[in-house]
Amino acid sequence: MSARGSQVVSPGRRLREAMAAGPVAVPGVFSPLVAKLAERIGFSAVYLSGGALSASLGLPDIGLVTLSEFVDEARRITRATNLPLLCDADTGFGEALSVERCVRLFEDAGVAGIHLEDQQLPKRCGHLSGKSLVDPSLMAAKIRAAVASRNDPDFLIIARTDARSVNGFDDAVTRAKVYLEAGADAIFPEALETADEFAEFARRVPVPLLANMTEFGKSPNLDAATLGAMGYRLVLFPLTAFRGAMKTAADVLLELHAKGHQRESVPKMMTRAELYELLGYTGYESRDRSYFGG
Repeated sequence: MSARGSQVVSPGRRLREAMAAGPVAVPGVFSPLVAKLAERIGFSAVYLSGGALSASLGLPDIGLVTLSEFVDEARRITRATNLPLLCDADTGFGEALSVERCVRLFEDAGVAGIHLEDQQLPKRCGHLSGKSLVDPSLMAAKIRAAVASRNDPDFLIIARTDARSVNGFDDAVTRAKVYLEAGADAIFPEALETADEFAEFARRVPVPLLANMTEFGKSPNLDAATLGAMGYRLVLFPLTAFRGAMKTAADVLLELHAKGHQRESVPKMMTRAELYELLGYTGYESRDRSYFGG
């Protein structure tokens, strides 16, 4: 963690400071090494997507991944990078009392904040059909539990509503206001369908907002500066790096299978020297030698 004088600045505080100076483009990272790469490139925060975590385990994003699996991966990422990590926490892994434990475990893992959604189980990707929603009062109870259970008041509690695709735009606005009254620090309106909807939502809910710029979904792919001008402070790119990596992996494997060699794919690869430099390999070697007096 960074320090200001003698006081340690929490991950939640660092994320809030980045938001205040934002808008913040937040890439999804699907491994600790990708988080290190994002930090090296210059991003201000990173994101653990439930969709990416599920896919990396060979599972669809329908609520099958457990709280412990989320928290374990989050802890690995926070150990690898100094960047504040925002985490997808699905529906909170249960009712209000389960949300208490959810928040405490994520906070103990060094996470800066989470977002909770108002879907019923089995949940769905926010840009797919077939979703159903809990009553707003049940979601509000989860938010109150989340706020009450955090130790760090800067740990960010973001309320996501999937209402746009289920009940329409106006219900998304209404639910957002209920969730803010329950104590949410920011609102994540999922699957808005036009740039005008993003602008109108920001006009009607003038609080810190999160926009999800996932590919192949219902939302237009807007840039962070455009969304920032509307009032959005966090802009997620949850699966961008994951999808790019998977496409490259598929291309390389297809070539290897077809030709029996990888020579034409080598230019697409990170070199050994680049990988070792990212890992800090020489630092490990030098420390190892020093322990033996070499």
